[in-house]
Amino acid sequence: MHLIITEKHDAAKRIAAILSEKKPAKERINGVDAYKFDGKTVMGLSGHIVEVDFPKDYNNWQKTDLKELIHAEVQTTPTHANIVTALRKLGKEAEYLTIATDYDREGELIGVEALNVIKKVNPEVPADRVRYSTITPAEIKKAFASPANIDFNLAAAGESRQVIDLIWGAVLTRFVSLSSGRLGDKFLSVGRVQSPTLAIIVNREKERDVFVPVPYWELFATLVNGGEFEAQHKKGRFLDKNEAEQIKAKLGSTGTVKSIVLGKRNEKPPIPFNTTEFLRAASSIGISAANAMRIAEFLYVNGYISYPRTDNTVYPATLDTKDIIASFLNTEFHAYSQKLLSGKLEPTRGKKETTDHPPIHPATPAKRSQLKDDEWKIYELVVRRFFATFAGETQWETMAVTVDISGEEFGANGARLVEPGWRWYYSYNVPEDRILPQLREGQVLTVKEVNLIGKETQPPSRYGQGHLIKIMEDMGIGTKSTRHEIISKLYSRAYVVGNPLQPTKTAYAVIEALEKYANTITKPEMTSKLEQDMDEISEGKITEEYVVNESKDMLEEVFSDLFKNKELISESLKNGLYEDRIIGTCKKCSSDLIIRKSRKGSRFIGCSSYPKCDFILPLPKSGQIVITDKQCEDHGLILSK
Repeated sequence: MHLIITEKHDAAKRIAAILSEKKPAKERINGVDAYKFDGKTVMGLSGHIVEVDFPKDYNNWQKTDLKELIHAEVQTTPTHANIVTALRKLGKEAEYLTIATDYDREGELIGVEALNVIKKVNPEVPADRVRYSTITPAEIKKAFASPANIDFNLAAAGESRQVIDLIWGAVLTRFVSLSSGRLGDKFLSVGRVQSPTLAIIVNREKERDVFVPVPYWELFATLVNGGEFEAQHKKGRFLDKNEAEQIKAKLGSTGTVKSIVLGKRNEKPPIPFNTTEFLRAASSIGISAANAMRIAEFLYVNGYISYPRTDNTVYPATLDTKDIIASFLNTEFHAYSQKLLSGKLEPTRGKKETTDHPPIHPATPAKRSQLKDDEWKIYELVVRRFFATFAGETQWETMAVTVDISGEEFGANGARLVEPGWRWYYSYNVPEDRILPQLREGQVLTVKEVNLIGKETQPPSRYGQGHLIKIMEDMGIGTKSTRHEIISKLYSRAYVVGNPLQPTKTAYAVIEALEKYANTITKPEMTSKLEQDMDEISEGKITEEYVVNESKDMLEEVFSDLFKNKELISESLKNGLYEDRIIGTCKKCSSDLIIRKSRKGSRFIGCSSYPKCDFILPLPKSGQIVITDKQCEDHGLILSK
């Protein structure tokens, strides 16, 4: 029997249907579905079927010596017993094994994990590897016709990440949680990638905290004569209100067109989607990074789009882009497909070119009725971006007008879209036309009204998910496969709320303590160096053992700094965490109102001066409590949710 292992059940079902001439027979093995045809059996896993962990002796946080934990043995244990049992049963019967998991570090490691399980019951079974970027009939058949060797270096790079993240996460999380007294389900997680990411968010918020708004004024004139438009004084911002008022006072009732400058502006089409650009685009249409990746994974497994985890921004020559475009001729994208095919197909190119997977692109046409609303939004986004990379430039006609009003210059800029180019295909966030009336130099215009508007400078904006992922990529924090997961973890641990991301007081407390006493943890350089090392493992330049030991040495230095300042860190964290419980001022006695727990474990808002003051407010029995910057209209308190 030829056993074929895929990463997930849906992929197994689809690949079996593609490879078999007839409908494959489904068999239930230890609660796991397998698909049989022509002497072949296809079985799907559920991602990782084993995990790395410390022996049970280290489970007690308070009794474990954390320095000893750095060098503790790391063991592998099954996470899906039923799948492992089914794998052993089928593996024992297998005469040949093919690993058909996703082609990246994680996928290679998952495949090697399955191989190791099977080798224990069938040591001599020969094995190979198939690689593909779309689960379509043509590509799957081509992949199985020319299998390759398993890349054990790539798997080792994936395993090194697991081991390093386990050790760093366990040691740092336990230290910070024990120091702060936050144990149980309220523990404070700290991680090699998570903490530098959180530091970026907190430091941006600190910039906002210290920002002092500067008042300024802008002067506008509404002009009419054959059309109405608004022009702004050429100085732009006035920091001196008296100066602006003096200019306003001297303005007459007419103005003269001093100059008209006509021009053209072209916008180049976008580059192909890699994971980062895809997640940024999804975020711009209101779909979170984590949700976008979940949907993209579903679309990939079901054959609608290519593999969504890629750094590539250049379509490989082997990708039949013309055939993909032509496949949409009988869909609602007919007009776009037809227009592209009528011209020369020359796609844009980004700076990153890799050989593992192509940029994200549509694989097969889909109908709206086949997908849920968000699934269709992501699918349409991928299709439109793919089309746009083959389209021409967008062309705008521009018009810059200068008007003299009593010796003061006012300006207005207009723009009109004359050739949609790629924006016809990729119709997201298209700027609106700003049409100015037909004017000529020397023309006299009537000043309808003059407005002096007072404003303030604004603090730096918070980072949205898409922007943060781009910053993480630029700094070498995390990978294309993990960045969205890190952001999700920050939400789940109540370190951030909202989008754009706003850090909680808990996030402030953790990052401020780490930056003061062990700032290596919050800097991108350390995690970026380890990411580079993992790349070198996959390239066979260095070994997994070398990188893991190097990371342990780094962690020992960090832990030494933490341990030396244990008492100071504990005090800093406890003070900061207390602030995160404060939601307002008690109206009865003016003390702090804080989130408290009763002896029975229920939550409520109570006065910090209890028992002198017994003011309380109820809280829901379940759900995560996060302090926001909104206020309760009834009590004037900071709202929790």
